[in-house]
Amino acid sequence: MDADTADPQQRRAAEWFTALRDRICRAFETVEAEHTGPLSDRAPGVFQRRTWDRPGGGGGEMALMHGRVFEKVGVNVSTVHGTFSPEFRGQIAGTEDSGDFWASGISLVAHMQSPHVPAVHMNTRMIATRRRWFGGGADLTPMRPDDDDTRHFHGALKAACDRHDPGYYPHFKAWCDDYFFLKHRDEPRGVGGIFFDTLDTGDWEADFAFVRDVGKSFLDAYLPVLKRHRDRPWTEEDRQFQLRRRGRYVEFNLLYDRGTTFGLKTGGNPDAILMSLPPMVSWP
Repeated sequence: MDADTADPQQRRAAEWFTALRDRICRAFETVEAEHTGPLSDRAPGVFQRRTWDRPGGGGGEMALMHGRVFEKVGVNVSTVHGTFSPEFRGQIAGTEDSGDFWASGISLVAHMQSPHVPAVHMNTRMIATRRRWFGGGADLTPMRPDDDDTRHFHGALKAACDRHDPGYYPHFKAWCDDYFFLKHRDEPRGVGGIFFDTLDTGDWEADFAFVRDVGKSFLDAYLPVLKRHRDRPWTEEDRQFQLRRRGRYVEFNLLYDRGTTFGLKTGGNPDAILMSLPPMVSWP
């Protein structure tokens, strides 16, 4: 990961993202191991890890699991550095005098076997140019929205935000609603969550503490929703509806997602970048 090229703040951030990845992977493997509902006659999934190197500097590690609860879940970490291309440089803050950058983060997307369990996304990251800031968030994509699930998921994220600034949750929720919107279909991708970018209050320690709290809150937000629905039986009609709804996920990630664009434009691993796409999907 070229840790020697990072300063203390960068090292701390990269180490946190890796520790959070390990915490989430352990929790998801426990869910797989303890499952007794539909498809429990199959062997439980375990994460398979694969490292990769970026030719321009840095690299990452993919952690991917196919299981009986999680049809496909990826929890990836990366730490990369180098120089932005001239055409991409103008889109990134702090590159007016230099295209040099350093970036580290965690990215998670889970697509579930059960059509009743929502897909989920979470990522947090730190980027350093002539400036340095944090970004990230989490959002929920059910096949059919459930008000109780939505309240719980948002409640956990709000609690994390409120510990730092009571203005964070309403601002970052609205940002999420606007960002995860399929303009060509005039509809949201899911039921939202929070999204933030270029977070730099001038107090790096406070910003880092907030980003850690967002990461810690993820399992509190998602696991109760998963466990509430994982044992419900489903029909082939439910499955086909799930596959069609996943098409919306694919459309957003390929057309609008900034993380996808950033990874591809900076020479990242295409397999790691596109791990967010579901294993099976259909369109009418």
